[in-house]
Amino acid sequence: MRLRLIFNPAAGHNRRTPGLVRQLGEFRARHSPQIELVATRAPGHATELAKDAAQRGFGAAVAVGGDGTANEVAQGLVGTECALGFVPRGSGNGLARHLGIPLRVAPALDLLVSGQARLRPIDTGAANGRLFINAMGCGLDAEIAQRFSRLERRGFLSYLRLCPAFLRDLRAEHCEITAAGETLLLDALLVCVANSPQYGNNAEIAPGARVDDGRLDLVAVRRLGALAGLGLAPRLWLGNFDRHPAVRRLAGAGFLIRRAGPGWIHTDGEPHAEAAEIRVSIRPRSLQVMAPP
Repeated sequence: MRLRLIFNPAAGHNRRTPGLVRQLGEFRARHSPQIELVATRAPGHATELAKDAAQRGFGAAVAVGGDGTANEVAQGLVGTECALGFVPRGSGNGLARHLGIPLRVAPALDLLVSGQARLRPIDTGAANGRLFINAMGCGLDAEIAQRFSRLERRGFLSYLRLCPAFLRDLRAEHCEITAAGETLLLDALLVCVANSPQYGNNAEIAPGARVDDGRLDLVAVRRLGALAGLGLAPRLWLGNFDRHPAVRRLAGAGFLIRRAGPGWIHTDGEPHAEAAEIRVSIRPRSLQVMAPP
C-alpha cells in the first residue's frame, strides 16, 4: 500500500521535537518508494494534500500531528477509498486513542507498514457543514478550545490550567435541542456531540459511544455551581460522566441546536465562530481509517 505521510511542522509537539523530521525521513528511506512524506505549509493545506493522495491512488493519507491535523486530512478523504492513518502528536488524540493507535511515533509508523493494520469504515459528523471525526461542541468546551488555540505551549497541563478560570465564572446558555422529534429545553454549560466516547487524554464524555453505529451521541450539561462542576469533572475518567443528574444524553442521526445568539463552537478541538443555530448531521461509514487488528 502506498502511503502519504502529511506532516504538520507547526503542530505543538512536532515543533518541539526536532528529531522527528529525521525519524520520519529515515522511515521513508527504509520503505521507499512505498512512502511519501509531505509537510504542510498553511492551514487547509493538509486537506489539499489528502485530496490529491486520494485522486492519485494512495492507499492512505497519514496525519502526523494532532486532532486538528487529522480533521484536515479527513476532510480530503471522506467518501473516497483512501484511508486516514494516524501518527498521533497532539494534546488529546481522542479518536486515535479510541481506535487503539500507538501513541509513540515508532510503533505508530510500524503499524502502517506491518501488514497487520485493517481498514475500518467509521461515521463522520458535520456541524453547519464543518466536518468532525471525533467530537464537536459549544459552550464551555468551545470557549476553552478558543483560548487553548492561542497558547504557545499546549498539552493536558495547559488545558487544566485554563479550567479554573472558567469554573470561577460559569455561564450557562439557554438552548433548544431537537432530535428525532424530541425537543429538550435547558440552560446548558456545554453541549457536546460525540462520535467516539473520548474528548481525548482518555476522558470519556460519551461512555459506550461507537464510531460505526450510524448515530451520534449528544451530551449536555445543565447549569451547576463551581463546586459541583469540580465534582463532575473526575467522572470523565471514571466512565460514568453521563450518569450525573446534571447531564442529559440523546442519540440520533442528527440534531438541531438553537442558542440564544452566535458564539463559538469547536470541531475536533478547533474553534470557529458560528451562528446561533447549529445543524449537526451524520455521514455513516463515510471514512476509512487504518486501525490495529
